Amino acid sequence: MLRAGLPFRLPLFLLLAFATAALHATASDSAPATIRGTVEDSTGAPLAAARLSAAAVDRPGELVATSTSDPDGRYLLELPAGSFVIRTEVQGFADIVQRVEVLPGGGVSLNFVLQVATVQETITVSGPQVYVAPPVVSGTLTPTLLRDVPQSVTVVTRELMQDQLMTSIGDVVRYVPGIQLHQGENNRDQVIIRGNSSSADFFLDGLRDDVQYYRDLYNLERVEALKGPNALLFGRGGGGGVINRVSKEADFDAVRAFALQGGSYGNLRATADFGQALGESVALRLNGMYEEADSFRDGVDLERTGVAPSLTWRASEATKVTFGYEHFRDDRVADRGITSYRGKPADVPIETFYGNPDDSYVRARADLASAAVEHRAGDFVLRNRTLFGDYDRGYQNYVPGAVSPDKSRVTLTAYNNATQRRNLFNQTDAIYTGAIGPLRHTLLVGAELGQQRSDNFRNTGYFGNATTTLLVPYSRPTIDSPVTFRQSATDADNRVETRVGAIYAQDQVELAARLQLLVGVRLDRFEMNYHDNRTGRELERIDNLTSPRLGLVFKPATEVSLYGSYTTSFLPSSGDQFSSLTVITEQMEPERFDNYELGAKWNPSESLFLTAALYRLDRTHTRATDPNDPTRILQTGSQRTEGFELGANGRLTPRWSVAGGYSYQDAYVTSATAAARAGATVAQVPRHTASLWNDLHLRPEWGVALGVIYRSGMFATIDNSVTLPGFTRLDLGAYYSIRPGLRLQINVENLLDAGYWASADSNTNLSPGSPRAVRVAITAKL
Repeated sequence: MLRAGLPFRLPLFLLLAFATAALHATASDSAPATIRGTVEDSTGAPLAAARLSAAAVDRPGELVATSTSDPDGRYLLELPAGSFVIRTEVQGFADIVQRVEVLPGGGVSLNFVLQVATVQETITVSGPQVYVAPPVVSGTLTPTLLRDVPQSVTVVTRELMQDQLMTSIGDVVRYVPGIQLHQGENNRDQVIIRGNSSSADFFLDGLRDDVQYYRDLYNLERVEALKGPNALLFGRGGGGGVINRVSKEADFDAVRAFALQGGSYGNLRATADFGQALGESVALRLNGMYEEADSFRDGVDLERTGVAPSLTWRASEATKVTFGYEHFRDDRVADRGITSYRGKPADVPIETFYGNPDDSYVRARADLASAAVEHRAGDFVLRNRTLFGDYDRGYQNYVPGAVSPDKSRVTLTAYNNATQRRNLFNQTDAIYTGAIGPLRHTLLVGAELGQQRSDNFRNTGYFGNATTTLLVPYSRPTIDSPVTFRQSATDADNRVETRVGAIYAQDQVELAARLQLLVGVRLDRFEMNYHDNRTGRELERIDNLTSPRLGLVFKPATEVSLYGSYTTSFLPSSGDQFSSLTVITEQMEPERFDNYELGAKWNPSESLFLTAALYRLDRTHTRATDPNDPTRILQTGSQRTEGFELGANGRLTPRWSVAGGYSYQDAYVTSATAAARAGATVAQVPRHTASLWNDLHLRPEWGVALGVIYRSGMFATIDNSVTLPGFTRLDLGAYYSIRPGLRLQINVENLLDAGYWASADSNTNLSPGSPRAVRVAITAKL
């Protein structure tokens, strides 16, 4: 039962209205013809708006007749007697060409089955950018149209990244409904998806990339946000969902793209993208980036570089091999934000820095190497992917604490932390698409093997080499006092090794012409060994996890999908960074996440995608204190998130493109945990968020864009004692094409210079949002 605070009837009514409007808008008829039949996808679902064109065999350049399939996938073509070649085209699918003989006065029945395209061509067009994603693999591990994935998925395309000059995961999630950016101690990417916070649920091309660091977007084709747990595809964690980055790869197209930008607070950034075919079977691609910037925060700056080569080898018509590598470096000043006083952010200038910025740092080095092999044999596809990651990251920071009752002093502490980790993951998938008995199936079976080794080391800061805390003036908390960093009795010095072995199976079944079933299960064995370097203590935990997935998709029309789904995931007791294994948690069962979801997806046109979802996500087996014995820990804690999402991406008109959505979330503790009472609101989950990016292409050579972001108030932490007020922010963009392939653009963040609080890590670590900031960029595609 939904909590009274959630207006359940309204979201359900809107969901039904959304589906009804979609059905009404897709009704159409077609005319009779000599050649008739259907156009379907590989599951047997009809494809509407497929374009069929017929040309005589001896005159291939002259079209004799054309037709478009109706919502049931049916088409009709009128042709004279003769030999013809018929081409069938649908966006997102591979074209199919077939020769047909037409006899005088006769008729031909001909059906076409199209496969989802796995390689997308890059086309330069004038006009609004396209914000609609191609078919994705991450939603099912098989090429599937977004509207046929029974789960809420938002895709941020390369075009949207360019229009907003995005550079980080934080930029990406601003226009993704249901996701809130967490401060992450300002040393890493961290997001809250459907009420569940994580710094580890990040993936690269479907494989785990879980180290805590700031990722860049320079070498990405798109970013996919999959909402709701889905362990079948991604394994442990992902309680609220995951963020998957899809990298650029060499695709045999000539690419020559360069961009240079500069702006407020000393921002300077340059990127390059170079691609070239080396004959018919080998292609290379190279992406590079350099950025440096200051900040509106006193003493805060950053510098980062990245280089990412890739190679594609077409070993045969049926086999493709790709290799990728990235070397990435990120250096910046560690900045824990501003403290609070009496339930609100402290009333100090937003540029105020706590501690010593010259002695605060965040550094990250990541070397990622990948290889993928894909082989096709008739109805079968065999795919193997490997990702190796070598990470070295650390940070040293000063942490603002509580304010004295008389508002004169602030407590300051300091520490540093270092992590070295090596990841190795390998995933093998076998996919069959075809008939098994009377039904059509897309059957997936797969296995994943992974190993991770982490070394963790932490030091505590001693002010004057004597005390771990320092009282600093409320209005002047920036210091240059000497601090010695050394280990305290509780600081980490350990090595953690994890191993995972998993098998999984999934079947997408065509039960009827308009009804699809998705069912699957994953079996994981997760092993963790913890070694304390100081005491020699060894801890071990082994979990055998079973994660089912169930989805039902009803397609009343080709462009409309109505779905219901149930998915699960588990988080071992060590936490998402393996940092909390103790003699107590060693004995605890994993936390469990269960997601129930109803949704609708609609493609009114090939360039517009609309979504709606209503969900309930339960998190159980969280830690709680025994009410009869405070020294004991129980696993009776639980929380629930109930919500409703709307999303829109694509062209509303030939000149107007949009991206964004609305999210209503009610996240609360259902059974007391060790950190909160029953009924407490989950931290940093605003009740309402809304965002809409509007791109208006007024003339072929120029356009403007206006973005609106709204967020209601939220609590900084689970104790609900400090509130971050709500805000509305406007962003602006303007573009001018100097000539084809050469574009000048200007973006203004926070156009009206609104004051707001962006995120938090604790009640005394609050990050203010940026004042008005301007960036100018020039992009060249040769």
